[in-house]
Order: sequence, then C-alpha cells, then structure tokens
Amino acid sequence: MSDTRTPRRPSGAQRRVLAPLALAQFICSFAGSNMNVMINDISEDLDTTVQGVQTAITIFLLVMAALMIPGGKLTDRYGRKRCLLVGLVVYGIGALLSAAAPGLGVLILGNSILEGIGTALLIPPVYILTTLIFTDLASRARAFGVIMALGGIGAAAGPLIGGLITSALSWRAAFVFQALVIAVIILLSRRLEDPLPPDPTRSFDTTGAVLSAAGLILVVMGILAADDSLWLTLALLALGALVLLGFFRSVRAKERAGKEPLLSTALFRDRTSNLGLVTQNVQWLLLMGSSFTVAAYLQVVRGYDAVQTGVIFTAATLGLLVSSLAAERLAQRWPQRTLIVTGFLATLAGIVVLIALAGSSPNPWALTPGLLLIGLGLGVMLTPSVNVVQSSFPEEQQGEISGLSRSVSNLGSSLGTAVAGTILVAGLSTGAYAAAMIALAVIGLVGLAAALLLPRTPAR
Repeated sequence: MSDTRTPRRPSGAQRRVLAPLALAQFICSFAGSNMNVMINDISEDLDTTVQGVQTAITIFLLVMAALMIPGGKLTDRYGRKRCLLVGLVVYGIGALLSAAAPGLGVLILGNSILEGIGTALLIPPVYILTTLIFTDLASRARAFGVIMALGGIGAAAGPLIGGLITSALSWRAAFVFQALVIAVIILLSRRLEDPLPPDPTRSFDTTGAVLSAAGLILVVMGILAADDSLWLTLALLALGALVLLGFFRSVRAKERAGKEPLLSTALFRDRTSNLGLVTQNVQWLLLMGSSFTVAAYLQVVRGYDAVQTGVIFTAATLGLLVSSLAAERLAQRWPQRTLIVTGFLATLAGIVVLIALAGSSPNPWALTPGLLLIGLGLGVMLTPSVNVVQSSFPEEQQGEISGLSRSVSNLGSSLGTAVAGTILVAGLSTGAYAAAMIALAVIGLVGLAAALLLPRTPAR
C-alpha cells in the first residue's frame, strides 16, 4: 500500500473519526489491566475465591485471543463499521451484566465471554479503519500514535483508575464506567464511514476459525499455566502447536483448491511484516511484564496499595503518552526502523536504571526515572511497529493482517505476565523481582535484533 497518497478526508474529519477509534482501544486495554486491583474486593463481595476471579480474567484472555483472527476476517464480509458497532454493543452489555453480577458465573458470562467477544469484534476494525482512512505516512503515524497512546495509557493507568473507582465507590462502578465509555464511543461513531463497502459474497472459513481458535486457546492456556506447572505448560504449548500446524495445513489445502482460507499464507511471505510482528509481540510483552513485576514489587515488598502503586506508575504513563503523541513528527523526521530500534534501546535502558535504583534506594520515587524511560521507549516504537505491519499489505488484506497483528500482540501481553509471574512465584524475594526484569530485558534484546533486521528504507 502506498504511503504517498493524498488523504481521502480533510484533517478535521479525520480527527472526528480518530476519537472513537482511540477510545475503543483505550477501554479494551483498560479492561485488560484494571481487574488486577479489584480481585480481593470482587472475591469478597461475590463470596468466591481469588482463584475464581483469576479464572474469569484467564477466560477473558482466552476468548479474546481465540476470536481475534476470525473477528478480523468478518470485517470483510459484514463491513468494518458494522463489526465495530456490534462489538461495542456486545461489550457494553457484558460490562453492565458484570456490574450487576450476583455471583461468579454471571461475572464470567459478562466480563469473560461477552466482553471477550466484543473486544475480538471491535479491535480489528479500529486498526483496519485507521489504515484505510489515514493513507499517507505522516497522518497514519499520528493516528496510530494517538491510538497506541490511549491503549498504553489504558494498560498502564488501568490499575490506578480502577483502584480509585473501587476505593471511592465499588468494583461494580468500574464496570459501569466501561459501559459509559462504550456509550460515548457509539455516539461518536455515528459519523464514521467505512472506506470500503462490505462484500457479503466473501466466504468464511469455519473450519479454519475453529482450528485457529482451539490452537490459540491451548497456547494461551499453556502460557498462563506457567505459574503452576512447567510440564503442563509444555504439554499445552505442544498440543497448541500441533493444532495450529493442522490449521496451516488446512489453509494450504484450501489455497490449492482455489478457496479463500481464514488466513492467507501470503501474510507470512513479507519479511518486513514478519519482523514487525516480532517487534509488536515483544513490545507488549515488555509493557505487561514490567507493569506486572513493578506492581507486585511495590505492593508485596514496599507494602503500597493499588492507588499508591498507580501514582508511581504515572511516570511510565506520562512517558508513553508524550512519545506516542509525537509519533507524527517523529515519523516525518526519522525512518520507522530507526524509531523502533531507538524505542527498544530506551526501554532496555529504563529496565537497567529501574533495577539499579530500586535496589540502591528505599525511596519509591527512585523507580520513576526507569519507568519514565520504559514509557518513552515503548511509546516511540509501538506506533511504527503497527504501521510497518499494516502498511505492508493492500486494502483487501487489511482484515486478515489486522486480526493476526492483534493476536500476536495479545500473545505478547499474556507471555509477559506469564514470564514475570513464573519467576516471581518461584521465589517471592527482592532478588526475584530483579530476576524477572532481567529476563524481560533478555527477551527485549530479541525484539531489538528483529528491529535491526528491518529494512532501512521500506518498500513502496
């Protein structure tokens, strides 16, 4: 897809379109992190266990990961705007049901099932519409910068916002807050226009959807089981890999028969896109892994509550916001490869500073320089990584690549939490937190290596 085409809409119209798309990413990222500070309150109110609430969070991740690729494909058949609105409505119903939940079962139905389905339906259209509407590199970089900024803020500030709402009102109010934001997004989406008409004749690969969903569920279950059993993790990952292998064999068979599969193998023939997907995975792994580790350290070792922990995390949120919103200006001055490499270097430097200052000073504010660097680094590279992947394919493949891209990012988020959680569970001591951050830094080097392999000048 060319980056030099003139934008189809005036900038004012583009800004009006961007607001609901960015808010949609914010609320989904918020939902993925704010539950962590409400576990005790929910378990006491619903007369269940902490493990029961954690199960609800796990099921949400499973549903979202399993349906993201089929959700992206459905946009081609039914239209991007329609899928976005249906996803918002399903999500909003789930949030209201969760707010009124009398027990764990209803909470799982509302939060885990309905919100998971809604997220899988609404997130792919966010990225597809952004790619289609913002057609030149600078405006697209700015748009993705705003979306990634609000997504990162939702993930990083979710515990603080959720903690404030829970402390001031109740955990149920946090779900009402989500429903209200969804209502605002629906109102703002009225002026949204789909640049491409839906194609009802497009086939849908049901077999591929089932196999891909089953494979991703097994992989995510394996990642999340890392806290409990290494052997169970290996078994689930191996089984998931076998199912995904069956999925790709099914895809190849359909392509040879001249039929349209759920996911085209052509998506994996673009070297630049493949490297971009690796950087996306590692970026979200670093974001969620470092957030989990630092939050656990502040609460377990330093004894801070959710609100105090969230306040310290403001440094990372601020850094991410500033660098993400500068995405347009950065894209105009620097190649995307340079920005991704710089982002990884800044993030790795932030981890080093975080470990050094946290171990040498009892002052909790000693963590802020490292967190600020991590936020700045992630904000610099999240946008160009998404842009590299989405811009590597023509309009007719945006549904497929968007679903794949979001699945890869979600797997990174799950893996980051699992890696950090496994190391912390193995030894809940001050040294374990440093070990978890070092492990994240080593994985970050893999992302840096992938970034260095990106072409210096992207192909037109």
